[in-house]
Amino acid sequence: MWTILDVNALRWDIFCKVIDNHGDIGVCWRLGTDLAARGQQVRLWVDDPSALAWMAPEGCTGVRVGRWSVDTLGLLQSMPRANVIIEAFGCALDPELVAHYADPKHCIPVWINLEYLSAEAFVQRCHGLPSPVMQGPGKGLTKYFFYPGFTTKTGGLLRETDLAERQSTFDRRAWLHQQGIVGSGQRLISLFCYEPAALGTLLDQLIAAPHPTHLLVTAGRAHAATRSLLHQRGNIGLLTVTWLDPLSQVDYDHLLWACDLNFVRGEDSLVRALWAAKPFVWNIYPQTDEAHHTKLDAFLETLQAPPSLRQFHHVWNGVSSDPLPALDLGSWGDAALAARRRLLQLPDLAHLLLQFAKKTS
Repeated sequence: MWTILDVNALRWDIFCKVIDNHGDIGVCWRLGTDLAARGQQVRLWVDDPSALAWMAPEGCTGVRVGRWSVDTLGLLQSMPRANVIIEAFGCALDPELVAHYADPKHCIPVWINLEYLSAEAFVQRCHGLPSPVMQGPGKGLTKYFFYPGFTTKTGGLLRETDLAERQSTFDRRAWLHQQGIVGSGQRLISLFCYEPAALGTLLDQLIAAPHPTHLLVTAGRAHAATRSLLHQRGNIGLLTVTWLDPLSQVDYDHLLWACDLNFVRGEDSLVRALWAAKPFVWNIYPQTDEAHHTKLDAFLETLQAPPSLRQFHHVWNGVSSDPLPALDLGSWGDAALAARRRLLQLPDLAHLLLQFAKKTS
């Protein structure tokens, strides 16, 4: 049964396919919970929701999770109809689902294609554009492109209404103690990455550093790549390593807030690093046609990254074969803090989606 959280609440059906690395489901879960916190009713349909067991173990009031499968149509037919449907990141609805939503005997929902985040110029041109459906059971309907972004002419970034409050009351020392991390004076660095070619060089820098570094390595690909490289090196000097278990989204935020430098990857963790306002380095999702190089440079321009941070990103992401620059937490932190201040002046993604849905319905 639905719990009416707001007399003006809309019902949202968000569809997500887990391609790899759980970034898609991570963004969709954050969006769903953010909408629910604003009084909306959300159904999140995922082909593989298993990651939510560690990503969001406590669930969320107002968000119902369903497996996107051959049985989804039957479930939808027994539920109140949605006012808004979201195809996240180009996942295509099955024809029978399209037919369900297109049934002229009922109100037709607003149909949104939520795109990937980018700072490239085309985002501002394409955001909000209609895309008429020309064939199939949805013929005659209209989809709308919705692009997250970094300017007022885009769909904004995910940002919960209570984010600033949570950050202001965060107890760094207590959280680190809960993770079994003790000590003082160590530089704390979180590592969430794919397998960048420069990872070994970074580890060598940290091992050779004259001051102690504590590296907090996330579970999965970063763990496997880092453990293999450290095994080859043997002596790791003043470097201490903690191998983290899979973190919930709440605790991943805490990790970013607790560290002095954050290595992040993909879309969701990039946005979280921006809100953390700590120095960070982004490992962009690699594409075979190297389109990610252009996407990376567009983001660095938006970030107003200093030269050393641009150079580090280029080497870290394989754009350049130059030596990996030294860490420069001072100027990198200034850039991160300035970016957060600018971005906080913009409306957030859930707010803009709500406005768009109500205006378009």
